[in-house]
Amino acid sequence: MPLDWSPLVDLLRHHERPLLMTHIRPDADGMGAQLALHDALTAIGLKPRVAIASKLLPRYAFLDPKRIVIEDFRPANFTDRDCVLVLDTGTWNQLGDFGDWLKKSPLPRAVVDHHRTQDDLGGLQLVDITAEATGRLAYEIIRAMGAPISKSAAHHMFMAIATDTGWFRHPNATAETFALCGELVAAGANPTVLYEQLYEAATLARFKLTAVALERLAVRANGKIAYTEIALSDYEKTGGVPGDTEDLINYPRGVEGVDLALVFIEQPGGGTKVSFRSRAADVSKLAEQFGGGGHKLASGARVNKPLAEAREEVLAAAELLLATA
Repeated sequence: MPLDWSPLVDLLRHHERPLLMTHIRPDADGMGAQLALHDALTAIGLKPRVAIASKLLPRYAFLDPKRIVIEDFRPANFTDRDCVLVLDTGTWNQLGDFGDWLKKSPLPRAVVDHHRTQDDLGGLQLVDITAEATGRLAYEIIRAMGAPISKSAAHHMFMAIATDTGWFRHPNATAETFALCGELVAAGANPTVLYEQLYEAATLARFKLTAVALERLAVRANGKIAYTEIALSDYEKTGGVPGDTEDLINYPRGVEGVDLALVFIEQPGGGTKVSFRSRAADVSKLAEQFGGGGHKLASGARVNKPLAEAREEVLAAAELLLATA
């Protein structure tokens, strides 16, 4: 059932300076939704601003090369805002330093998301776990506001939806997905350009880091679990950056016979980031055991333990999940 957007429409009708935020390590869905809403809300006279609470990954630099729209979040720079829209997440642990600011802020806020795992961030909670991407929810908001869909907004929403469906390979790509994307292409989205920029413009360093991950591919549970890992030292060896790990999960997931795939990434500030993918098992429940969450078939967590220790603990839990599924 479609969400009732009237409470959010009312909020935006009475607050003309929204801050559009997404999760740390922002991806194409979160930023696609931010940029599309920024364009549409500006067109109807509002004054939105887009910010991110962690570094913009190099692969997304093409979205705003001169950083005119996408700003780094600094509390002192956003005292003019009168409300907050949090897009593509509803959990405190995905907000970084912005989350600390939001907890203290008196500003009205709304969460717009499609992930199952949610905290209470206060304010409106508009969550549709049947939506294939937050990009779709951005489209619904724009329609509910009566705002136009420009070529730029269509381009960004197509990007959001295409990437969160694995370029239409995952089960969340439905007939409705293709119908909406057809509408967005008719409005000016350019899938060819987007695919080239996202998937055919990798640096040599990114390929070298991928080679390291491929070399470390291993399996457990009679080949039903595949995993790999990246250590901090690998960045210096290859010239890669943390953002270059974004798609590594596709490799263990692609191993024949694998039901559950994981990638372990050592973090600069300590701890280990873990990405989970599954073909059937609910990995959001597995991620939640380690303070994370997400979708049934795609989730993530950050484990506050060294790489080797986190790996063994998470793999043991993954084996138990498959054994009891």
